[in-house]
Amino acid sequence: MRALTTCPVSVALVLLALQAPVSAQQPAVPTGTKESTPPLLQLAPPSPREGYVPFPALGPVELDEANNGIGIAQEIARKQQVQGRILWIDAVANLGRINSAEKVKALVERIASVGFNTIVLDVKPIVGETLYPSQHAKRLTRWNQATLPAEFDPVAAMAEACQAAGIGLFASMNTFAEGHRGVSRGLAYERADWQTVVCEAQLCVVDPKSGTRLLINPRPNVRAEALDELTVYTRTDVLAPTDDAAVVLLDASRKVISVTSGAAFTLAGLSPPSGGALLVGEGQAGTFLRRATSPGQVLQLQTATRFVPILQSRIPGVPVWVNPHHPEVQQRLLEMITELLTRYPLDGVVFDDRLRYAAINADFSESTRQAFEEWMGRAIAWPDDVLRCHVSFPGMVVRWIPGPHMDAWLAWRALHLRNWLARAVATARAARPNATVGAYVGSWYGDYPALGANWAADDFQAGFRFLTDTFRPTGFAGLLDWIAPGCYYGMPTIADAAQRGYSPGATVEAAGQLANRAANSQAWVYAGIALEKYDRNPDGLARALQAAAASTQGVMVFDLSHRIDQFWPVFRKAFAKPAQAPHAVPGLLAEVRRQQTERKAARIIDPPVIIQNGLSGTGL
Repeated sequence: MRALTTCPVSVALVLLALQAPVSAQQPAVPTGTKESTPPLLQLAPPSPREGYVPFPALGPVELDEANNGIGIAQEIARKQQVQGRILWIDAVANLGRINSAEKVKALVERIASVGFNTIVLDVKPIVGETLYPSQHAKRLTRWNQATLPAEFDPVAAMAEACQAAGIGLFASMNTFAEGHRGVSRGLAYERADWQTVVCEAQLCVVDPKSGTRLLINPRPNVRAEALDELTVYTRTDVLAPTDDAAVVLLDASRKVISVTSGAAFTLAGLSPPSGGALLVGEGQAGTFLRRATSPGQVLQLQTATRFVPILQSRIPGVPVWVNPHHPEVQQRLLEMITELLTRYPLDGVVFDDRLRYAAINADFSESTRQAFEEWMGRAIAWPDDVLRCHVSFPGMVVRWIPGPHMDAWLAWRALHLRNWLARAVATARAARPNATVGAYVGSWYGDYPALGANWAADDFQAGFRFLTDTFRPTGFAGLLDWIAPGCYYGMPTIADAAQRGYSPGATVEAAGQLANRAANSQAWVYAGIALEKYDRNPDGLARALQAAAASTQGVMVFDLSHRIDQFWPVFRKAFAKPAQAPHAVPGLLAEVRRQQTERKAARIIDPPVIIQNGLSGTGL
């Protein structure tokens, strides 16, 4: 009502303006002509959209049905009343819960009793060891305090229990990860030649007299462990130089103010001016620094590029990534797919988030360079034609700058992964003709050009800069039966975010919407939710389930280990009405794709994709 009290003034002004005579400055209407009035637009009020709540038993919830209900996959799944209800079981986090036949049987019965229709069992975790006896990998026998008896096969026990309970079972593989940094083991530790090669940049000081260089520790305010690296400090409270260290005081323009020993610096109590820094060298680094610097001189810096195996790199995280281009890496994975599907009565296989590259600056091995140049048809300046690096001083912030062939590089990497996946799917179907193949991905699609995995449909149209006519066809959704994006947010719905003043993109619902549109009815989509985001918040989990199953064709719950016992009543209530998983209905996905093709041929176009920016790294 407040808005209505302010309207009459502006309306009156508008009416006066409309009734005012034509001013002298306006062009006169020529004599003998009649000024025409453009036709006025008439619109009928919009019809209210019928709401859709996937789990009425969980209570009312405000959902964005206008954007949730888009696509043939959504229409058919709702009409057929099918819904994916997947529970993920991580291998190492749950080893103590699946290390006997009795435990597995009781667990599967519990999962089935609350209404889940599918289990994903992580059989090849990040470490690269397997839950089952494999000809291609070491057996996982222990993790922390949990052990797996040598004579017990949890995959066989899980398959038997799932068949008895009438629910599906998929084996998940961490694709291009073959080691765990937390325990320093895995095949990548033994096969260093398999490790992905990382392009790294490091700032160095140049001796203007000799041209020699010395690296600066990439971590400012952290003392270099090696005596052949310098350290930059912007804080004196963490600086404790040895007496014979060389300490160079710099102003904001990198001009050398003084060069002293550590002892003299400590006695003088100096500190850098605003924007300035201290450069410290000990041992041979100190000798270099005294030789390369003098008061009044501007410090000379260069960026050095190096190519190192991932275990020698600064890429963070637990996985030890291997090179997706290495033929032995590829072939071993294909043989493991065959091994799983011929040995166990599985419904299919799932490729975990490690179906990608480690980062934008991997893989930069020599073999990868040669393959890329062969595809390009010419030699290039490596790596600068793809990307180059700028490192700030004294902050040491790394920024990658695209080179002239960056778009080609992104498309080529995505093409390679897409084609390997095509081989993997063919391998799975050769081993078991009715096998279903799925993939887990991070939910923020904008992350994936850098990671080389284009999990969208090959005809996905949206306003992403990287989605060029070359990159778009590398989309691999059409190779899969289903995709589970990790919509791992603690905010369930777009309405929740609006009410609390948060970004709508950082919600389960918005992430599910984008994933559903990206897959474009080429694969089923089951939005993933992380139980840890709703610890001690069953009502929040209930809303997250609603958001996930409204924006996609089901839900994937991660993970059994995340204090799930508090949530069994929520699942039982949500899933009280049984539902078959869409991927388990023979021919249903083919029908979705057929109708989607007909719609395209008839030029029936879905509404534009609304890109609600998600948070980078979500679900990775």
